[in-house]
Amino acid sequence: MHPSKWMKTDDAGLYCVPGDFHIDPMQPVATALVTHGHADHARAGHKRVFAHPQTMAIMTTRYGDDMAEVQIPVPYRESVEFDEVITTDSNSASTEQEQRKIKVTFYPAGHILGSSQLLIEYAGYRLVISGDYKRRHDPTCPPFEVVPCDVLITEATFGLPVFAHPPIEQEIQKLLHSLNVFPTRCHLVGTYALGKCQRVILALREAGYTKPIYLHGALLKLCDLYEREGIALGDIIPVSEVEDKALLAGEIVLAPPSALADRWSRSLPHVRAVLASGWMQIRARAKQRNAELPLIISDHCDWPELLQTLTEVNPSEVWVTHGREDALMYQAQKMGFKARALSLVGYDEAAQEE
Repeated sequence: MHPSKWMKTDDAGLYCVPGDFHIDPMQPVATALVTHGHADHARAGHKRVFAHPQTMAIMTTRYGDDMAEVQIPVPYRESVEFDEVITTDSNSASTEQEQRKIKVTFYPAGHILGSSQLLIEYAGYRLVISGDYKRRHDPTCPPFEVVPCDVLITEATFGLPVFAHPPIEQEIQKLLHSLNVFPTRCHLVGTYALGKCQRVILALREAGYTKPIYLHGALLKLCDLYEREGIALGDIIPVSEVEDKALLAGEIVLAPPSALADRWSRSLPHVRAVLASGWMQIRARAKQRNAELPLIISDHCDWPELLQTLTEVNPSEVWVTHGREDALMYQAQKMGFKARALSLVGYDEAAQEE
């Protein structure tokens, strides 16, 4: 039975009909399989949640220990099985007397800590849901693993040929160069709390930056979680513990992007606004966010990496979930794949923690 008969979309998102579970649902459901901890994919209120143990830890850190009634952690390369739900709709599930199993295996996605791809095996087909993913080195999480399949459901956040992200090392050198050029200015770097913040910190450490890095209070909880997961971030100090803010001249301060224009930033000395995001490749975006120093640092694939993934996975079909669906769908068809857009609601640019 072709996956188009049993993998559907509804108001909550992607829905596996025979397994009666959703993937990254946007509203509370009975059973949710969560690919990673960003808020546009992981929400509270589900009855049952299956996720990688680190994703589960992120969700409880953000939403509390009671974020779901039942929490079932699934490590990488381990599987869970669901009993097939028999319905009267022959287009939705099997009507055979013998009940089959739906097998789901979690694989690394390389996006952030705990991020996973889901391989769903059912009715002789292998379908992979990529979740959000990237193909570059990131010491905060295992690299993306190529999983052969018949159908690949992929994101397309940066699914346009214009997007070709530079190496993160190059962008970090821009920041360090700016510190040398403007030694009296506090470099306030806008980074999202989950994934981007920790990746920027470790990229600075790998570049030889050993000084303390100062953090906005909104970034502390998740940095503490990363530390508990064995990812050493070095000397990090809450800005709230610095009584004389003038001492932050010439230092690096990390904060949520919204803090760059917030009253909070006015207490910092001679701020140089820096923003780390894949969207900084678009100059109008950088200008709109008042970023004096835009750093193109993304936790998603750029256009060449999306095409690399299609080639390496080599599925029979490509389904595109969110982002620049039309461009990637067209390119996939040119490459010889059957392709379609799923047009999921709720995974828009504003919601993504890029």
